[in-house]
Amino acid sequence: MTDNAKTTLQHYLQTGRDTLLWKLEDLSEYDRRRPLTPTGTNLLGLVKHVAFTEAEYFSVVFGRPHPQALPWIYDETDPDAEMWATPEETTEFITGTYRSIWDHSDTVITELDLDTPGRVPWWRPETADVTLHRILIHMIAETHRHAGHADILRESIDGATGLYQHNSNLPPGDRQYWTDHRTRLEAAAAHFR
Repeated sequence: MTDNAKTTLQHYLQTGRDTLLWKLEDLSEYDRRRPLTPTGTNLLGLVKHVAFTEAEYFSVVFGRPHPQALPWIYDETDPDAEMWATPEETTEFITGTYRSIWDHSDTVITELDLDTPGRVPWWRPETADVTLHRILIHMIAETHRHAGHADILRESIDGATGLYQHNSNLPPGDRQYWTDHRTRLEAAAAHFR
């Protein structure tokens, strides 16, 4: 693998990171934190979870510990601790921690070759031996998966969608267009009641 391949992979990882964070912009603290699914999925919790996951994959797997103690790593008292923000954890604290994790991850990515071996201790033994290349692909998928969740949650709050704040990734249409479109889809689905 070439440095060009590494640069491309880092670009896709960063795109997912940026997308995930913009989903928090211009929302109240309540809207960032409130559970929007039966299992409690919420925007700030998604950011916290992806930060936790990225920290684990680029530090533990390659024996490159993060230079500072990360606050919610290994919280045995709450198995879902990384999926929601406590009242004491501000948005700035979580997003700042996430950016700090990016910096550490990017250093690891820059310093290691794509074929550098690592070991994921929480994976099955037969799949635990990995390379930086595989972990980069894994984190791109993880980050974009949760950015997709965040996109749906954000749309349910205020209608904002897309990869970037000023790019909805949808065809142009005003509110009436989307109301009519949704009505059309509901009518089509109703045939299968």
